[in-house]
Amino acid sequence: MAVSLQDIARIAGVSVKTVSGALHGGQARMADDTRQRICELAEKMGYVTNLAARSMRQGWMPLIGLIADELLTSPFATEIMRGIDNTARQSQISVFSISLGSSPDVLKTFEDIRRFRPRAIGYAAMYHKVVELPEALTDGIGVMINCRDKANNVASLVPDEEAAGQTIVNYLIEHGRRRIAFINLPGLLAGQLRAAGVRRALADAGIDPASVPELPAVRRAIYNDRASSLVDQHVRELMAGPNRPDAILCGNDRVAMEVYAALHRLGIVIPDDVAVASFDNQVDIATRLDPPLTTMALPHRALGRMAAEILLADSPPVRGLKLLPFQLVERASV
Repeated sequence: MAVSLQDIARIAGVSVKTVSGALHGGQARMADDTRQRICELAEKMGYVTNLAARSMRQGWMPLIGLIADELLTSPFATEIMRGIDNTARQSQISVFSISLGSSPDVLKTFEDIRRFRPRAIGYAAMYHKVVELPEALTDGIGVMINCRDKANNVASLVPDEEAAGQTIVNYLIEHGRRRIAFINLPGLLAGQLRAAGVRRALADAGIDPASVPELPAVRRAIYNDRASSLVDQHVRELMAGPNRPDAILCGNDRVAMEVYAALHRLGIVIPDDVAVASFDNQVDIATRLDPPLTTMALPHRALGRMAAEILLADSPPVRGLKLLPFQLVERASV
């Protein structure tokens, strides 16, 4: 037979409220040794939380639901999910997600998640983008992760792309690189914001931003890694031109990998002849390049951790945009 809270309370010689507080994080006050004794007794007796009964009492299941906007197709999805899951587990909360799919219907996906009666619902995207949420979901979505609400009515956690662009260019300049070329990601918000940071750092250093070429990594108006690449062509033209760069900044680590290959074909040595730096810190790429790649690490684990804290908080979140900093990862390419 299933062990109940009443069974544990009777053997422990305490109230049911005390047992519930020890096992489920309730408001009952007790000494640490009492809490530990109850938890050990519950484990010994084989107690399993009745989630259905608990849901009836408190109005929600110990779950966080996520609307996944292409998230599961991203190499960084695990970092966001790990940050959320690690934090949620500390409060005995589980995390699940439902993908929007190829024909996104946010309202339907939200209702599908809500059927499970989660404590809170978040919205997570594969890449930094602006999302136009239906007005009906303004109070239903607790936090936007790696994306921003167009109306600015929902707490939105995004990487600080502009500051990252400024930081990596400052780093290049500090290492004596002043003739910088930028092979960017066309059509993406991240690329636009990073470029703004690049221009700011150049201007602050007394370098005319107009003198620094910003070139698209692919032929398409909007970057994706399956589009026809322009990287080899750009590298050949840059290194043969009259204003040969002493540093090439890449829109992401995949572009940097192509830059390495193009420079190698030309017999150009990194970093002796030209430095290479990037964004993302896709570790499987950055650490395996020769030399290992200096890059700006996206704060995806921190995004997930902060999102879980917001979704688990008792008070409603502060609405609006929250920028999380990248981390400079210094390796041997500069």
